[in-house]
This record gives sequence, C-alpha cells and structure tokens, in this order.
Amino acid sequence: MQVMKWSVIALAVAAGTSQMAVASSQSESKGFVEDSSFNIFTRALYFNRDYRNGGGNIADANKSSGFKSGYREETGLGLRLLYESGFTQGTVGVGFDAHSLSSVKLDSGKGRTGTGQFSTDSDDTPEDTQSEVGGAIKFRISDTVLKYGNQFVASPVFSTDDSRILPEVATGTYLVSNEIKGLELSAGRFTGLSSQTGTHRDDLELTSTNFGGANYQFTDNFSAGYHYADTEDYWKKHYINVNYTIPFSDDQSLNFDLNAYRTKDQEQKLGGDIDNKLWSLAGAYSFGIHTVTLAYQQSSGDSAYSYGVDGNGTVWVANAVTAEFWSQDEKSAQVRYDVDLSQVTPGLSLMARYVKGWNVTSDEGTDGKEHELGFSAKYVFQDGAAKDLSLRLALNRVRADRVAAAGPSTVGDVNEVRFFIDYPLSVL
Repeated sequence: MQVMKWSVIALAVAAGTSQMAVASSQSESKGFVEDSSFNIFTRALYFNRDYRNGGGNIADANKSSGFKSGYREETGLGLRLLYESGFTQGTVGVGFDAHSLSSVKLDSGKGRTGTGQFSTDSDDTPEDTQSEVGGAIKFRISDTVLKYGNQFVASPVFSTDDSRILPEVATGTYLVSNEIKGLELSAGRFTGLSSQTGTHRDDLELTSTNFGGANYQFTDNFSAGYHYADTEDYWKKHYINVNYTIPFSDDQSLNFDLNAYRTKDQEQKLGGDIDNKLWSLAGAYSFGIHTVTLAYQQSSGDSAYSYGVDGNGTVWVANAVTAEFWSQDEKSAQVRYDVDLSQVTPGLSLMARYVKGWNVTSDEGTDGKEHELGFSAKYVFQDGAAKDLSLRLALNRVRADRVAAAGPSTVGDVNEVRFFIDYPLSVL
C-alpha cells in the first residue's frame, strides 16, 4: 500500500539591518547553485524486540500461526534525498532546502509490527511503502540564518528523532545566529511535528512550541548552555549544560558533562500532571583508543520526565538508553567502555555499558528497580565502492521488577536486537 504526504512549503520574509563582519558566512557566499549540495542517505534496519513477559503484542487465538505474544520483528529500508542550496549573493542571501523521504517494508506482519518503522492501516497492517516530501526557504544575513518550512531540528528542548529508518520532521521557523565568536544563539517556533511513520505534517499533535537558547564556548575545553521551551497546553521546559575537558596529554583527557531539565505542566495539561527535575553527570576518561565513562542520573518531583510531542529526541541526559531511567524518583548509575580499534582494524569500534536504576515510584508502589546491559559494534568501510558505508549491531537486555515495569520510562523485561546498514552518498 502507498501512503504519500505532500508538505506545504511556505515563505518567510526577513527584515532588519546588521553590522557585517568582514569575513561573515554571507560575504563569502559563492551563490545559490555554486554552494549547493545533494546527498542520498540509505538506511536498512532490522529491529527485533522480545518482551519476555508478553507485554508487547498480546496473544490472540484468532491470529495467524506466526503470531507470537510479546514479540516484534521488522525490517525496513529508508531512502532520503536531501538537497541544500547555497545562498544568493548580497546583503541578504536567499536559499532553499528540500527533502524526500521514502520507506519500503522488507519484512513485517500484523502480529509482529510495532517497532516504529512503518505506518499501519485501519486494520493495523503495516504499510508496504511510505513517502514524504518537504522543503524550507532560508535567509542569511552575515552569520545569522532564518529558515521556515519542514526541518530536522537538534535542540535540547526540541529535537527530532532519527532512531528508525526515517527521521521525524518539524514544521515551523528556526533562527540560528553565530555573530559573536564562540556564542551560538537559537530560537524557534514550530506548529507541526511528523513522526517517523507519519503521514501528515502533525500526527504527533503538537499545538505549538516556542523555544530559545544560547551556547557559549568559553575556552577550547569549557562550554555551557541554557535553553527554554514553552509547549502550548503541555509544559514549560528549562535545560542547562556544562561541559569541561581536562587534557593530560595528546591522547589522554578527562571530560565532565552535566545535563539538567526542569519540566512543569501548564494550561490544559495535555501531557498529564508533570512536575519533574531530571539531571545527569557523566565523567569520561579517554586514554589512547579507550574511553571509560561513569554516569549518575536522578529524577525527582511529583512525576516522571516527559517528552515526545516536542520531539522524541528531546532527552539529552546520560542514561537515556533503551529503558531511559527517568521514572518518578528514579536514580541510576552507568558504567560504559568504548574502544576505537581503527589502529588495528580501520573503521571498527566497540561499546559496552551497564545501567542500574533504583528508587522508582509508580502506581504499583515504591523502590522499584531495573537494569540494562548493552553492547554495540560498528564498522565503517574506509575505501572502495562501499566507502563510508557503516554496519552497526546493537544488543540490549532490560530487566525490571513489578514497580519499575509499571513506570513510564521503562520497556519492562525485553531483549532487543538492532542492526543498521547506513550508506551516505554525496552527489554534489
């Protein structure tokens, strides 16, 4: 079956004056066509998620013989065509971005669907194909860019997710300014958010969100940022980040990364009663090809952390892995080991982690516990016809007790396998 979504491309007018830097991005513009790029990104994803307690898909005697309670298994192929023009020359540069997103179901079934790769019809049957096109017009003055239309956004308080074969797409206005060296200012207003299986511009039912923020690079080793978002009828969200690196030598360093959210419901409370503080602190020691990371994360307040309508990537904390570990009152700790084996086998890297969560509060009681063991291996081809093609295998095992399994941040008892094949190709 074919699902086609045509996003309306709107226009915006930028006005104002600015003192131009001698070597601003706009002053160095070569032109609309000359600075343009066209990239093709292909992703194949095999996703197997087995809910050990049957909490995934519930068994039905009327289903086909291939149906298995709690078992989800799907394979899909996604194709992204991404065109980005340059900017016209002059004081105000004008440009245009466009994208086409298409997916093909390679393997799925009514009893095994639910991995977030495909849209489904009224009978809950996965669609065979899906397509979406969209675009945005953009303006640039000096080192400030204003874009309006369909976009991929990466802000800690509004972030589109790219964990499946296709990404989420937001519709609205986004302004990013880098006029002062080391300082990045950003602001946005978005009124639509299409999910990774979306068939129209706002299937996630975003009312509107207004957000802004600043990141400042104080030195080569120290940066900090603050961001704020007001999502109408859902919540207001504050976020801070502090990142500091202590270099010991050319191949040894210690990095500290602090992330914190404050989320409070407002107006119609469409996301429920939300009152949460969530923060994490991670320390990563890198030596040679090795990196060892220790992280602590804590959620407090009268509810769990909440996100989704403001983008399913809007959870920039250390322990936001498969189980995510941000239930009400939850505390969690992580130990992680990364090794870059490029010196031995160019393009190969490995990761292993263990996360333990405790003190969870849910409708089932208090002091719930959960833990997750994860492993991933990635290989990137270095040359030849397959240059830059990457293979990534991710294995995760989550176990939770009755209290934690009833919390909103956990997936319960689950074994998960994900295998990604990503192939980026630059045409222009």
